[in-house]
Amino acid sequence: MPLAKADFSRLRALREKKHREAAGLFVIEGEKVVGELLAAKYPLLEIYATPAWLAPRGDTRVREITAEEMARASHFPAPSSVLAVGQITHAPLAAGALNHGLTLALDGIQDPGNVGTLLRLADWFALDRVLLSPDCADLFSQKVINASMGSFARVAVHSIPLTEALANVTVPVLGCELSGDNVHTLKPLRDAIIVIGSEGRGLSPAVQKLVTQRVTIPRFGGAESLNAAIAAAIVCDNLRRVSAPPGP
Repeated sequence: MPLAKADFSRLRALREKKHREAAGLFVIEGEKVVGELLAAKYPLLEIYATPAWLAPRGDTRVREITAEEMARASHFPAPSSVLAVGQITHAPLAAGALNHGLTLALDGIQDPGNVGTLLRLADWFALDRVLLSPDCADLFSQKVINASMGSFARVAVHSIPLTEALANVTVPVLGCELSGDNVHTLKPLRDAIIVIGSEGRGLSPAVQKLVTQRVTIPRFGGAESLNAAIAAAIVCDNLRRVSAPPGP
């Protein structure tokens, strides 16, 4: 059965955050990313695919559509062969969870590519969780999910005001700032929170008050700052090397 006008309108509307939040759904497009979410058993409710996509046998969620229909539903200049609708889920942050393990907290990072890359980084270093402040890029946007390279489905992410989350923690809260201590001099830490601010603004004033130690990456050249994801990677690498070296 061909897609109706209402189907196209709904799929296109899910590109915008306000419509995603109202429906509790998001749309994702592309063979690689849909395959990653299927492999991770992420709750995809609907899958629209052209005959060029090899659908899993017996998957009742798959609805075959024509290439012309995919072009109308897609938001890419060159449409892919598969598009899916997923359920937005919000995992609750357990009381006291931040006092155990390593947490990456993102303070106002609005670039979706950076947010997705930071999720990928958290996955690489096996961090226990990621916190997103409300003014970060939307976790369920296509750009964030694509940039995460599948880590979106593997990393525990919590959207929460950071001042609320960090108010009563007992572990070190490391804030990345140019005026901080050399990150390479950090003592071993198995439990800590690493806070990364936006490149343009840095850490917000309210979050700065909750930071217990400021750290920086030594600069040898003339660059004004580092990309947020690069800075986070260097800090996380240092923490993992001094606190929890990989086993055999």
